[in-house]
Amino acid sequence: MNTATTVSLVTGGNRGIGRETARQLAALGHTVLLSARRPQDAERAVADLAPGLPGTLLPCRLDVTDADDVRALARRVEGEFGRLDVLVNNAAINYDTAQRAVSADLDDVRRTLETNLFGAWQTAQNFLPLLRRSRHPRIVNVSSESGSLEHMGGGTPAYGVSKAALNALTRKLADELRAERILVNAVCPGWIATDMGGQGGDPVDQGAASVVWAATLPDSGPTGGFFRKGAPLPW
Repeated sequence: MNTATTVSLVTGGNRGIGRETARQLAALGHTVLLSARRPQDAERAVADLAPGLPGTLLPCRLDVTDADDVRALARRVEGEFGRLDVLVNNAAINYDTAQRAVSADLDDVRRTLETNLFGAWQTAQNFLPLLRRSRHPRIVNVSSESGSLEHMGGGTPAYGVSKAALNALTRKLADELRAERILVNAVCPGWIATDMGGQGGDPVDQGAASVVWAATLPDSGPTGGFFRKGAPLPW
């Protein structure tokens, strides 16, 4: 059991913002469980990123929509480390630019909610016992300004609604866990040039830096907030 380094889990860590977040956390010396739905994707990402990093990257299989999968990984983390210090709920799907709310395929919306909301929710629930054993526990929900009610318009209905719901979950968890000193925040990385974001956005390292900021907050840091680049965003 490694009790010296910070132990972090990044869901959907094999590409995009998740992959870069895992790299940046390992660059800070964390032991990072880089998860993906397919083990080979996690292994490939770790093989690409690990050389030269002071921390440790560990590949692991995790489909956040599969309750058995989530429980199995929680048991593994408990057996190997006895705790979890940082949970980054990054796994997300379906930036559905071709849909509109008035005609959206509701099966597609349900599928999106299963990953973007319920996947994050059940991952947080299953890892809470291990986060409670940490001296500096953090939960970061990777959200989007498309989930901001103040700025919300039409378009991307499945994705936008799922991120608004994730923001609501962030507030609920933060309030319930405040007394246990578990900081829970939502982060919008911004428009980032990834497979989901498309071309024209900011470099991926900038988006991941916002996530890492929330993952490494001091104990006096905020909880129950929605941030980009360390600055509050309207709900």
